[in-house]
Amino acid sequence: MRARIVHESMYGNTAAIAAAIAVGLGEYFSVETVTVAEAAESPLPAVDLLVVGGPTHAFGLSRPQSRQDAAERSETPIATEVGIREWLRDAERVAPGARAVAFGTRLARPRWLTGSAARGAGKLLRRAGYELATPPMDFLVESTTGPLTTGEVERARSWASRLARAEADRGADHR
Repeated sequence: MRARIVHESMYGNTAAIAAAIAVGLGEYFSVETVTVAEAAESPLPAVDLLVVGGPTHAFGLSRPQSRQDAAERSETPIATEVGIREWLRDAERVAPGARAVAFGTRLARPRWLTGSAARGAGKLLRRAGYELATPPMDFLVESTTGPLTTGEVERARSWASRLARAEADRGADHR
């Protein structure tokens, strides 16, 4: 089975979660991890599971201005042209039965105070025709630029491992 992880990361926190998810999925899937900028340059290859994630900016998915603001606070170059929001909004509808999952990073505060990029990505995935394999998942950071809250990398790996096992079992049941 094949999985593709498409992520957007400003300070490396979401990228670290994407890498942990790749490890967790790797038990059952051949996994490719790409940035949203890379994904926007070519058509989506055929995959059994699309995993999409980004950081929470102003209660949801990033926007051009929030990416620009992040770029100004970072010493590392940040791609600001396209984010998860634009990539999914412009995505072609998929065939019935296509499976996806959304994740995000957000401040370690109550979700009603922070919002959730994962929830926004999940809505856009459903709008594009994907069936969500599991509810969107948030992973926590201590401040706007990080670091990740202690244990979040392992939690992401474990979450992805359980997801991979469930998807593998689901595939076996559909044969």
